[in-house]
Amino acid sequence: MQDVKETLINYIRDNQDKLYRMAFSYAKNEDAALDIVQEAITKALKNIDKLKEEKYVNTWFYRIVINECLQYIKKNKKMMYCRLQEIENKVDWKDSITYEGIDTYKYVQKLSPKIKTVILLRFFEDKKIEEIAKITNTNVNTVKSRLYKGLKELRKWLKNE
Repeated sequence: MQDVKETLINYIRDNQDKLYRMAFSYAKNEDAALDIVQEAITKALKNIDKLKEEKYVNTWFYRIVINECLQYIKKNKKMMYCRLQEIENKVDWKDSITYEGIDTYKYVQKLSPKIKTVILLRFFEDKKIEEIAKITNTNVNTVKSRLYKGLKELRKWLKNE
């Protein structure tokens, strides 16, 4: 069990920027994103015995972070929409995907949480569809469907830009 715990700690240390970026993409607030990641770490360490194989640390922990993000959204829905406008000009998303000079990140934020999660994991975190299915605890076809729906919505918004 000590090996799994050590693997988790190393994973968190090595990926702290990605984890923070994922939390921030949901919370739109630096302190809230840090709280989300911290809560995810606490939950992961408490439940480390539920992780049977070290090779699943990545998907297991991402699932915890995303669940914490979704919980945060449920609790703070009203405040979050106001913050999006406030930070759009302030944040420099060096990893944002651009389409003909248009920053697609702001459009990704408009997607529903489940679709947004798939888009962020696939294109901003470079996860494979199978990994996303494990992280979101859904089947591959559901991930593909959400990905297709999200891309369709993004294309529609980008054409209007």
